[in-house]
Amino acid sequence: MRRILVLVALCSISAPAVRAEVERTETRAPCANADPLRRPFFGDTHVHTALSFDAMAQGTRATPHDAYRFARGEAIGVQPYGADGKPLRTIQLRRPLDFAVVTDHAELLGETRTCLDPKIAGFGSVVCRIVRRWPWLAYILVNGSMLDVAEPRRYGFCGENGALCREAAAKPWQEIQDAAERHYDRSAACAFTAFVGYEWSGNPDSNMIHRNVVFRNAVAPAEPANFIDDRTGRRLWQRLKTECLEAGTGCDVLVIPHNTNLSGGELFRETGGDGAPLAAPEAELRASLEVLLEVNQHKGDSECRRSETDPLCDFEKLPFATMRQSALPWTWSDAPGNSFAREILGAGLQQERKIGVNPFKLGLIAASDTHLAAPGLVDEDRFVGHAAGRFTSRTEVPPLPDNWWFNPGGLAGVWAEENSRDALFEAMRRKEAWGTSGPRIVVRFFGGADLPENLCDAHDFAAQGYAKGVPMGGDLALSAGATAPRFAVWASRDPGTADHPGTPLERVQIVKLSLDATGRTQEHVYDVAGRPVTTGVVDLATCQTSGEGADQLCATWSDPGFDAATPALYYARVVENPSCRWIQYACNERRIDCNGSVPPGLESCCDASVPKTIQERAWTSPIWFTPRP
Repeated sequence: MRRILVLVALCSISAPAVRAEVERTETRAPCANADPLRRPFFGDTHVHTALSFDAMAQGTRATPHDAYRFARGEAIGVQPYGADGKPLRTIQLRRPLDFAVVTDHAELLGETRTCLDPKIAGFGSVVCRIVRRWPWLAYILVNGSMLDVAEPRRYGFCGENGALCREAAAKPWQEIQDAAERHYDRSAACAFTAFVGYEWSGNPDSNMIHRNVVFRNAVAPAEPANFIDDRTGRRLWQRLKTECLEAGTGCDVLVIPHNTNLSGGELFRETGGDGAPLAAPEAELRASLEVLLEVNQHKGDSECRRSETDPLCDFEKLPFATMRQSALPWTWSDAPGNSFAREILGAGLQQERKIGVNPFKLGLIAASDTHLAAPGLVDEDRFVGHAAGRFTSRTEVPPLPDNWWFNPGGLAGVWAEENSRDALFEAMRRKEAWGTSGPRIVVRFFGGADLPENLCDAHDFAAQGYAKGVPMGGDLALSAGATAPRFAVWASRDPGTADHPGTPLERVQIVKLSLDATGRTQEHVYDVAGRPVTTGVVDLATCQTSGEGADQLCATWSDPGFDAATPALYYARVVENPSCRWIQYACNERRIDCNGSVPPGLESCCDASVPKTIQERAWTSPIWFTPRP
């Protein structure tokens, strides 16, 4: 059944509470605008500042404090900087975010500080002199020669067992925590939430096995875990269990893996730490910590492999599978298995059948991975680059913001009762979260045996969804031999701003993954609302759009291939009409004439193989079905 409706105030209808109240782990004023039926909040869970070595080496000077100022709507400066030390450009969000997490790399926190602080003994080392004199060379040497290997070793100036660099890391780690506390709004206004976090950045042989670590409250371990000292995800999980969850301090934490598209399949291996098949205890620990997957960010889309059966999978794909391959000829057939979310989610169904535990039971979100301390700077027309043009001079504005294959990144959305750490963290943990490629598309997704077929007509869509089903991230509880459950999905376009309105929605799809009789994963994509064929048009010269689209879409749908004996999961994908991609905005701004002489560095503007339009989108976390014995 398909419906295209304009629904009013679906997010704030008065109805009985979903639960009495959010579980509190810290002291704060109650939020004045709390809603038991939960509200949508947008944020960025992947943010780097000058405390990260790679960002610093690319000219970033903004601090965690600046990052949170930016997230709250203030302007900050970005490279290049003039001789007087002042930035030559400033950036600012059109709309503030609701929450953010600074996730500077745990690796090299101490080394970065050592090379910039003359009071620390290692300041005069050869490596640190290179860092200060030729930062871009240092970026290549350190990231390529030290971290981009299976067994990284600290530099000699770090002392025995790296003790001096771990000691030097204490100050930036405290700075990260202090900035989060300073900008967290504990008043009843609940205007902004800042989380304490970091990134564990494993890169063995250039395969990204990176993870963002997010703490629930102000309680965090004395030092962040890092890949140099703890080289496997297994070691990270164990440290978080010991130093946080079981420490008796009130510490709580979750982990968000990202860039599966650049992991070489290593981020979600189907073996344990010793190479043996996964065991249930390790799978359970992993599943309890890694609850979300970053499906889209600056370094590409990780939803699904390019496919003839699903053309929309051809979206923001990088032309290489590891960063080391970025300069080599490469084709997508070389991408190893478990490099994309669908493959990983399907592997989770298989593992649950084998060992009784799903280690890859992941919700979906998105983030920016900004290295400019600019959380949420994801508008296509305001993209200034991952680190403001790292392949060009540090003293001049680059010809184009970035290499054409990168993108501004995405946003995380969560449904929570209020904008507080506890409420948002609980929402992420239960996977009532979605990701977008940048726009603030709002989407709700419920599933259940008792959801009414006419739910889209109801004035209490959310209340019935919670009462008669489960939201995204949930598990369907169906009796043996049950008939097909019904799913309800509602999506609203990003309204945009007065100077930059949002783009209408084209369609809503439901993606189903299931296991066949042989245990292989099957994929099916269903159009359930909107138009299954693109009708939107983009004028590349002006970036004006036209064509039919919807402000809101809603549908109820039952799986025609449902089998009560077969494990399955379902998630929704919401797709906008086409609009200009960032590179077209940049080329128009520079008034490039492809019939004339094209200035150096701007050749991509006239390369027909470079995508100039984009269909922005959102992905919900899945709803799982597991057959009962």
